[in-house]
Order: sequence, then C-alpha cells, then structure tokens
Amino acid sequence: MTTSMRAHAPESTLTNVDHSAQLALRPNVTEREAFRMLHGSGFGALYLRTLRGPLQRLATAYVPFRLYRVEYDLGRTHNSRTFGLDQVDGSLDLFEFKSVPVADQMVALASRNVLPARISTEQADAALREKSLRTIFQKGFFQVRNLALRIEPLTEEFCMPYWLGFYGTDGTLRCRVMDAIRRRMEGSKAATLFETWLISD
Repeated sequence: MTTSMRAHAPESTLTNVDHSAQLALRPNVTEREAFRMLHGSGFGALYLRTLRGPLQRLATAYVPFRLYRVEYDLGRTHNSRTFGLDQVDGSLDLFEFKSVPVADQMVALASRNVLPARISTEQADAALREKSLRTIFQKGFFQVRNLALRIEPLTEEFCMPYWLGFYGTDGTLRCRVMDAIRRRMEGSKAATLFETWLISD
C-alpha cells in the first residue's frame, strides 16, 4: 500500500458545543507517547520490527462515531448503558461511556484525516444489537440470546482520535493502530479499516 497520508495538521446532544464545526474527543495520548508505544522496547518490539520493518512515520486519523442508549432488563434489574458505534462500517469495537461527553471534552478538528461515515441506519442498528449482546454475554449473562434491547440514538456524529504507525521498507508500509482515548493498541479489524481507507482515497 502507498503512504500518501493527508497532512494532519448529542439524550441528548452535546452541551454548549458549536455544531457547525466538526468535533472530536480530546485525545489522551500525545505524539511523544504514541511514538514510544508504537515504537516499543524490549525483545517483543525487536521481534515485531523484524517482521514489520522499522517505524517510519506517525499520523493522526479520526473515525466518526455516534452514541446510543441501550436499555434491557435482566430479571428484575433494569440496565441502561451508553455505547459508541463507528459510523464507517460498524466493524470496530464498541466504546462504552459513563455519560454523554460534554463540551470541554471536545476539540474542533483541523484535520482532513477523517474517515467517511458510510453506514446506513439499518446497518448501524443491526451492528449495535449484535455487538451489545456480545458485550453483555461476555459478562456471563448466558440468558441474553433472546434479550430484548431498546436502542435510542443520543448524539450527532463526533470523531474518535487514533494514532497510526506505519512500518516497513521499500515503499510498502503496513499500518498499526492505537486508540488515542483508551490508550491501547487495536487489532487487525482497525488496521484493515484504515488501510482500506488509505488505498481507496
């Protein structure tokens, strides 16, 4: 793949926010931290560099998300959770929020590295139901296969920040992805999402 990355430069609705600007959650990882984490150290990092090649560059990129309230009953217990689903194709892991983000957690985007939102309402609903059930199931609630979920969209779209590390030589780079909110490395689903976007753009 080529590396022609473009330069990186609401129950509610998000409160006290200028909706004319494209917004993103404020990242929790600086560029220096991203470099250190993506470059790595120790034998494991050396082994990965042998496989992938050296870290050649870093870039920020943003994925549009939307928040949804998901409600369900387990026995006599009512549950209400707030999930974020990516609006590209619904393939990324859900984000869970304790509450809807407020204005001071947001920044206005000055970047063109934003993946396009392509998912339809019907596709988003299906993906959210499947992923929500899987998340609940992972908590050990094995009776959830026939669980009734009540889903309510909460926000307009906003973006989640990611750091991309590009590795390789000879003009062929591969992408590794770090979630800049949860400070964790993403797996192959995220790498494929970003690589597909870069190739198609």
